[in-house]
Amino acid sequence: MSEAPDRPREDTSREPARSRSRAGLYARVFVLVALLIVLVALVVANTPGTVELSWVFGSGQVSIVWIVVVSAMLGWLVGIVTGAIIRHSTRGRN
Repeated sequence: MSEAPDRPREDTSREPARSRSRAGLYARVFVLVALLIVLVALVVANTPGTVELSWVFGSGQVSIVWIVVVSAMLGWLVGIVTGAIIRHSTRGRN
């Protein structure tokens, strides 16, 4: 009778971390898709309307669609910049 050769054990300690990161990725993708659906719904619901937009120096007629799209883009950019600033300011503190 021959015994089975010793096989190196596989490292299974990383599997939970990998599944957590995959779950986080799926959650982020789900939130992104949900936000895009809401943005498209807002654009479709407000397509025919125009409103008067008051600036600091004057005003003008603007389609609601453009207000929604530009506001969404500005919010996204502010979120990215804020995250970068927070990450940079807390990086060295341990």
